[in-house]
Amino acid sequence: MWGILIALLSGALMSVQGVFNTEMTKQTSLWLSSAFVQLTALLVCILAWLFTDRTNVTELLLVEPKYMLLSGVIGAFITITVVKAMGSLGPARAAMLIVVAQLIVAYGIELLGLFGVEKQPLEWRKIFGMLLAVIGIVIFKW
Repeated sequence: MWGILIALLSGALMSVQGVFNTEMTKQTSLWLSSAFVQLTALLVCILAWLFTDRTNVTELLLVEPKYMLLSGVIGAFITITVVKAMGSLGPARAAMLIVVAQLIVAYGIELLGLFGVEKQPLEWRKIFGMLLAVIGIVIFKW
């Protein structure tokens, strides 16, 4: 139950953040607003680490495979692409496309067992669910 609530909160926060980022970008620039978003996220994470966790920073050097350390770079591109998508499509359409893309890629990762994720069997009902989501986007667009 907690997982569902946290996922719903995450989706809501992502939509609100996307709108905030897009509006901030309109008043400044894409790179300045994206840098500010990443910097403030860094500060919040450092404070949370200082007060709750205190895992030794050198443990990052032990992460394997090393390409997993690129997640911050990916995060920066997520910020930029969400801003661009929301700016050109509007929050609702952009969020729908983003969520469906997340779903398709995540299921592909599970099917292929990529990045250390346990490989899952193909389930046609999940494919059907994704197709329904795509049909929903088409209906929403009209």
